[in-house]
Amino acid sequence: MFKICARTVLELGAELISSDVIAFYELIKNAFDADSKNGAEIRFEITIRRNDYLRIQQRIQSQSADIDRLKSDIDGALEKSASDVSLGRFREIIDKAESYETLASALEHAFTEENRIIVSDSGDGMSLSDLVNNYLVIGTASRKRAIDAALLSSGKKTPFLGEKGIGRLSAMRLGERLRVETAKADDSDINLLEIDWSEFNNIDAMLDEISVEPSTGDKKPSKDWSGTTLTISSLTADWTYKRVRFLGEDEFSRLTDPFRDSKKRPRIALYWNGERVPVLSMDRNLLAHAHAKVIGKLTTSENGPILECTFEARDLGFEHPHEIEKRSFSLPDLQGAISGTSGNIPMSAIEELGPFEFEAHWYNRQRLKRIDSIGDQKTVRDLQKRWSGILLFRDGFRVLPYGEDDDDWLALDRRALGSTGYLLNKAQFVGRVSISRIENPLLVDQTNREGLRVCLEQQAFVNILQFVIQSQLREFLVDFKRTHQSQPIDIADAKTDVARLEARAKTALRQIKRVAPDSADTIEELQHTFFEIREFFDQAQQRITEIELENRQMLQMAGVGLLVEVVAHELARSTENALASLEALKDKDVPEQIAGLLESLRSEMKSVGKRIRVLDPLSVSGRQRKESFDLKLLVEDVLSGHELQFKRHGITVNVSAPPDKPVRIKAVKGMIVQILENLVSNSVYWMDLRREHEIDFKPAVSIVIGTNPLVVTYEDNGRGVATENREKVFRAFYSLKEKTKRRGLGLYIARDCAEFHGGTLTLDETTSTDTGRLHRFVLELPDEVLIS
Repeated sequence: MFKICARTVLELGAELISSDVIAFYELIKNAFDADSKNGAEIRFEITIRRNDYLRIQQRIQSQSADIDRLKSDIDGALEKSASDVSLGRFREIIDKAESYETLASALEHAFTEENRIIVSDSGDGMSLSDLVNNYLVIGTASRKRAIDAALLSSGKKTPFLGEKGIGRLSAMRLGERLRVETAKADDSDINLLEIDWSEFNNIDAMLDEISVEPSTGDKKPSKDWSGTTLTISSLTADWTYKRVRFLGEDEFSRLTDPFRDSKKRPRIALYWNGERVPVLSMDRNLLAHAHAKVIGKLTTSENGPILECTFEARDLGFEHPHEIEKRSFSLPDLQGAISGTSGNIPMSAIEELGPFEFEAHWYNRQRLKRIDSIGDQKTVRDLQKRWSGILLFRDGFRVLPYGEDDDDWLALDRRALGSTGYLLNKAQFVGRVSISRIENPLLVDQTNREGLRVCLEQQAFVNILQFVIQSQLREFLVDFKRTHQSQPIDIADAKTDVARLEARAKTALRQIKRVAPDSADTIEELQHTFFEIREFFDQAQQRITEIELENRQMLQMAGVGLLVEVVAHELARSTENALASLEALKDKDVPEQIAGLLESLRSEMKSVGKRIRVLDPLSVSGRQRKESFDLKLLVEDVLSGHELQFKRHGITVNVSAPPDKPVRIKAVKGMIVQILENLVSNSVYWMDLRREHEIDFKPAVSIVIGTNPLVVTYEDNGRGVATENREKVFRAFYSLKEKTKRRGLGLYIARDCAEFHGGTLTLDETTSTDTGRLHRFVLELPDEVLIS
């Protein structure tokens, strides 16, 4: 049988209640769990600051002044705002001291008796039995059982905010002594419990040796009275009016949901020596003056989860109409954006997450100005700063530390540092996310109250919010600005990834040479292929760097960068996979297997080399030079570069074109390549995604080339596009791929390439009978492009 040292309780409390704010938060939640009709009251009765007490005690111990001078200094340090009764008792205790020893003892006694924090509620209260069987049982399961029962019954409201049974350790955080006075409505007397936490500090004492027994006290103030009062003394922190006021303005004001109507918020009353300290409410006029915002919710339906968002642009700093756009993301969209093909977040995590709501109001702080109902520009900016951050609330109560100044739980600042245009950092937002213990049972707090426990559902939860704010809101703002102002396309992310992928490929090739030194000829051939690809990297990036301001040239170079990134990924994947296999064989005498692996790598490198040669026309696309070529052959060349990729992913491709007759056109070959490459890239992703969720799925691509009129239809059987997103997929930065693959420029650039030739690239409005979504892209070029 385990035995527990008494000091374990102190260590447990220090570990689980890591700050004074968390301690108060737990005590406040206990008040509301007791169904307190008047909320929670916290009273600071401070007669002398703890820091002054410690300073004067040190002077007494060193006998640095005579007794009378020390008594005078003590009197001068007393809080003038304290009650006359407390001041009188304090002075009376000090006046009786006649020596340094008795003065030190008197000061300690007065500090203990006349400094206290009182937390009270008018809730259900506790009986003597409750004190013994629940309050004095650390980790009691009484509330946990009630919550589990509510979860099983599919109730809509949690019966309790707390369930771990360790909240009583919060009082220990605030002071060494605790007095509990409590009673239920049917009790006739007050039930008492006193705890001296310092007794638990005896390193030799066992927990069962510390006697803590409740008792019966005086009669209740009235027959029907119920409630609990906690008096905490021997305070362990230095409390001042300034610090308590900060609690009211910055901490307690955010403990309950400030977005709610102030009259409906749970009441928290704060006092300093009898004076009411305000617990601020948010001025909702601030929200009405946000420059942009997004509100949304995740709900569940028979067909799976649905994410619904409403985006709004109010004032982005230039002339524009007030814009509101609604977006809905169903199961296939969420699979692509959150679960993806990486498998890091399974779809089950999204399906089991449960419904939640959110809103985020965005401010350009430089453009904040006077609001008549709030005040001048500085007042408005200060108010926005006070409420900045995206806070998380469960059942109306704060989940810490989300939304704190030093907390970047949605990685907004990290993303903003690497972006241009709209820098959506956390200081620009005032927002909240609302979850529920019943509706979101897998989003539970860490034991130390410092955030949610990390699990797949928590990761899905964060990724959904990042997708909405980092991707969808930013794309909405960027696209809106580009619609009303001419803006260049930024592909900084793609260029950065090309450099990273190139470095990975080089490292893998060096390691292959080390692992298989006897295959020098093959390695040399691989290196030549690598140098060819690297040369294209350098040329493409140089083009991007050197290109001038003309918008279409910028757009074409953006396309080059994206396609180079795709090829770079293929190169890195091939070399790293080969290296991993060679490493597994390096201590075995299997030259035939090594040769086979290298031959496989050589085939993949040749395939990548084909991709490079097909992409070669892009190196001069900035000149927009038209040339004559066979469209059928170009399509076949593009597809041949993907031959091994299609084989690896089990994709069948069918091309239909006029038989025995070339389809000669005069166009910019590089632009046609970009259209095809972007369509293929999207297809591979969405067909892979469907294959992961449907065992019998057989991915397929169909390309039909027609000449009367000149039309190329491209269709796959992947996840498809929701009908409401038929036009959105062609917008710059609109992407429903997972975070690491999210660029959102491919189809935007592909459409621009089609329009450059006087043609169109559209998504046919015919829905698939299989998925109910759109799958067929139609590239239509004008007759004058066709060479008869």
